[in-house]
Amino acid sequence: MGADLGRRRFLGYVLAAPTLVAAADIRPATDGVPSPQPAKLLDLNAVMTAAALPTAGLITIDVNADGTVSFALPRAEVGQGITTSTAMVIAEELSVPVERVRVTLATARPELVFNQLTGASNTTISTFTPIRVAAATARVRLLEAASEKLGTPVTELTLRAGVISDRAGRRIGIGSIAELAASPRTVQVPVTLTPPERFSVIGTPHNRVDARDAVTGGKKFTMDLQVDGAKPTMVCRAPTINGTVRSVANLAEVRAMPGVTDVVVISTGVAVRAETFGQCIDGVRALRVSWKPGTAEGKSDDTVLRELALAELPFGPRPLASTVERKFTFRFRGNSALETNCAIADVRPGRAEVWAALKSPIVARETLAAKLGLPVAAVTVHVVEGGGSFGRKLFFDAALEAAETSQRIGKPVKLMWHRADDVRQGRVHPMATSRVRIAHVGETVLGYEQRHTSVSTDLGHGFGEVVTALAARLPVVDLAFSEVFFVLSQTVPYEFGVVSQLLSEADRGFNTGSMRNVYSPDVTCARELVVDELAAKLRKDPYEFRRDALGDGRTRAALEAVAKAGDWGRPMESGTAQGIAVHEEYHSTSAALVEIDCRPATVNRPIRDGVAGPRVTKVVFAVDVGLTVNPRGLEAQVMGAVMDGIAQTLTSSLHLRDGCFLEASWDNYFYTRQWNTPPELEIIILPNTSDQPGGAGELGVAASMAAVACAYGRAVGAMPTEFPINHGTLSFVPKPAVPPVPASPVDGIGKAF
Repeated sequence: MGADLGRRRFLGYVLAAPTLVAAADIRPATDGVPSPQPAKLLDLNAVMTAAALPTAGLITIDVNADGTVSFALPRAEVGQGITTSTAMVIAEELSVPVERVRVTLATARPELVFNQLTGASNTTISTFTPIRVAAATARVRLLEAASEKLGTPVTELTLRAGVISDRAGRRIGIGSIAELAASPRTVQVPVTLTPPERFSVIGTPHNRVDARDAVTGGKKFTMDLQVDGAKPTMVCRAPTINGTVRSVANLAEVRAMPGVTDVVVISTGVAVRAETFGQCIDGVRALRVSWKPGTAEGKSDDTVLRELALAELPFGPRPLASTVERKFTFRFRGNSALETNCAIADVRPGRAEVWAALKSPIVARETLAAKLGLPVAAVTVHVVEGGGSFGRKLFFDAALEAAETSQRIGKPVKLMWHRADDVRQGRVHPMATSRVRIAHVGETVLGYEQRHTSVSTDLGHGFGEVVTALAARLPVVDLAFSEVFFVLSQTVPYEFGVVSQLLSEADRGFNTGSMRNVYSPDVTCARELVVDELAAKLRKDPYEFRRDALGDGRTRAALEAVAKAGDWGRPMESGTAQGIAVHEEYHSTSAALVEIDCRPATVNRPIRDGVAGPRVTKVVFAVDVGLTVNPRGLEAQVMGAVMDGIAQTLTSSLHLRDGCFLEASWDNYFYTRQWNTPPELEIIILPNTSDQPGGAGELGVAASMAAVACAYGRAVGAMPTEFPINHGTLSFVPKPAVPPVPASPVDGIGKAF
């Protein structure tokens, strides 16, 4: 499936335009799809790339008269650095300085179909070749125009740093011939891409193109935009997940409060629009609302775990061989990005305009049109850069609320969720259990079975549509969306005989999402812990056992790299230990070595307003993404993934009680803090093993989480089976009693408890 991206010859298009506009022509080379072992031969990322290919030619690059190059990236920049890596790819193929490439974010373009969905670390993989072909097309056309103007054969011209020169020393900037290079009609142009051995930009560390704006406040996020008439708006929400309004006792009173312009009941609560967000909060707190039950009414952590137990799929018949078998529990985790959920909407009769950080803007546009009762063509969706996502901005909850509120009151709104809204009513990583059984005879592993049971994961943000469109060509056609997602994203990297990994999901009452990957962190953590136990049972070193069992040379190289750099096996004090783990996904592979301190003096150290517990003291992480576009950006992504892995292993989880998550903000949702950040952190970017890039954004979470868990188990002498490890040790003030006329949970607006 997909084009043969290894070939160097491609076709591009010069589009009919007053200045130079170039596009790619990427055509699938074959329609065949391998059928056995889907994730080994055809993973989710390959499916997404194939889905994007048919509209790759609609992605265009513009060369402007001032010598700059413009490109509207049909993906969402949410901090992962894709605008920088994209600018580097264009600069490489078009021979212009990175600083002269202007990468913006495209508005929702329905004609792109599946080519405007950001997720699964797919952006660089799926856009790499189309962008290069478009840039190379522009390069060819510019050289032809310069040849015409200078009267010099193309073969005697050189394009460097945006300037074309000939052997006589004559020079001409690309901006001055952009119009000449344009075409009155669309023409096809054969191009040859720059071979990797001649790369001078790709593979070179580069600072982010938006770094200065980010640190000086010049970067514009949704809440920074000044849309005429759009005033601050917030929503009073139910005290339980997805509760809805039954009645409001004091609408008129709140409407008369200082600064308040509008108060209206919407499908998710009561929206308050005011002159300032502070006045919005005052209005939300003053509302006296009676609520209908939510979708998780009366549920708690224990009741959800009982539902999962009932949904577990059985293992196959117990083999005659020896087995190692374990069950692990993974609690709810928050998917609250640093930038809280927000959107701007201006809905008037017959049309709507929305601004938000959206990773699936086409789906958002269609959903907004349906909700507002408007034709899709009447809805404009602007994609704004986001302050973090990790899967959160695949969903567009705030955009839907902003549009509904604007339509109800007939005025523009700038709607923002309070942090407590995002933690308690927003998207969460689903609670799950994972059971693993490995059968072996002596040191020979005969089979690996894993049964992963999860609260239902919402894939209604665009991934489901991709799967549906390609289902007839996939070897998993009879599976549901989530099962297909699971099958196409999970693999076992070891040569463990017959491998069986199955997913079962239950309970659709929660707002879930793919927080820094959907299933991989939990699935990998469970697998690696049982691998550690099997190695111990066989009296084998955990590193050597993994190295000998790995079937992929790239993963083995990553494992060997961290073992060497991290001095695997060095003497450790009692209560401290090393852990090691690997993970493969999205055409990439990784390995992590972790050192942890579980000594009483460390675990019980006083932390002001925080949780102490074990301390990760060292992490060495090796990653192979095939071709690295920007090593500096990759290093930053992996660092963030390591922090996620530490958090998910040790501290960060939500506590569910009576249909409500108790956490409300960062002060009691314990993401990795400074006291848990390793003083020693080394990222090893392995040499390129391909001329095509792989995914990186989510790769590191699974390996680092598993390595932390393995290190903890070796330090305390007992395998952890509950994650995060100190979930049960966190204490909270009891949830306040609900008054006769329930109000919005004021403990969630402005303070945690």
